[in-house]
Amino acid sequence: MAIQVSELGKVAVLMGGSSAEREVSLMSGQGVLQALLSKGVDAHPFDPAGRDLSELRQAGFARCFIALHGRHGEDGTVQGALELLGIPYTGSGVMASSVAMDKVMTKRLWLADGLPTPRYVCLSPDRQGREVVRTVPDTLGLPLIVKPPREGSSIGVTKVNGYSEMQEAVSLSARYDPDVLCEEFIVGEEVTCPVLGSGADARAMPVIRIAAPDGAYDYQNKYFTDDVKYQCPSGLPPEEEAEIQRIVLAAYRSLGCRGWGRADLMIRASDRKAFLLEMNTSPGMTSHSLVPMSARATGLSYEDLCLQVLASATLDSAPDAASQAQG
Repeated sequence: MAIQVSELGKVAVLMGGSSAEREVSLMSGQGVLQALLSKGVDAHPFDPAGRDLSELRQAGFARCFIALHGRHGEDGTVQGALELLGIPYTGSGVMASSVAMDKVMTKRLWLADGLPTPRYVCLSPDRQGREVVRTVPDTLGLPLIVKPPREGSSIGVTKVNGYSEMQEAVSLSARYDPDVLCEEFIVGEEVTCPVLGSGADARAMPVIRIAAPDGAYDYQNKYFTDDVKYQCPSGLPPEEEAEIQRIVLAAYRSLGCRGWGRADLMIRASDRKAFLLEMNTSPGMTSHSLVPMSARATGLSYEDLCLQVLASATLDSAPDAASQAQG
């Protein structure tokens, strides 16, 4: 069905914000803004770090494209504010955004639904002393990953290779989040798979294989270098790609996501089993971002992708939103 630009109304592209991912969000937002303008959309930049969200209603915005990343952007807080303002927005609703932002809660839901995710230990603030921290590798093995459960873009993440590195890794992670997630390290290939749509209409996009220098798919390599190699089409055996897409779609629906999202996974080298790492409910849209790359492989341009996501903007309270999320 063709999207009628005139029916979209005045659009705010929310970008920047106050999270540790502000810099990336500004890049995503500028890309989205230019794409929408090129399609004739009445789009305007809006940075919640400098303006009160109540201005959205006062200025007559009809919908919002959320290009915010991290806390106060994809954790359900902005979504809740927009619900109260009655302004439809892109991406998942309050509950799905909030749960997906928390990697520990996400894992609990996925495990309850029988979906594969690496084993983990969560260290609350009262369990970050040396006597507890030094026992984590006994449970998860080495190497292992230590990261803040409610941050993104690889911020505060450490790959721990020995017992002596644990305390420093936990301390770094705790700078970004009071809780610390320690996760089994899956040796193998990193892949990502976007999803577009809601409920029964949601579809998994082509899988992207990620090959980073020395396996360091970190903040710098994600956004500011061209050293990472991406393969899309992935080159994986068709049955392997299909299984990843099946798992990702199930993971998306398990969390109640809608509109769009992107799951990150590891394929274990020893048996080619895929493990879910996290679900991004407000994926990056920079020049290095992965959803546009996957969309291109299906013939969907960056501009048309932005328009399609914008057209899916809705509210939790909209009549079809609940049924869409449930599938």
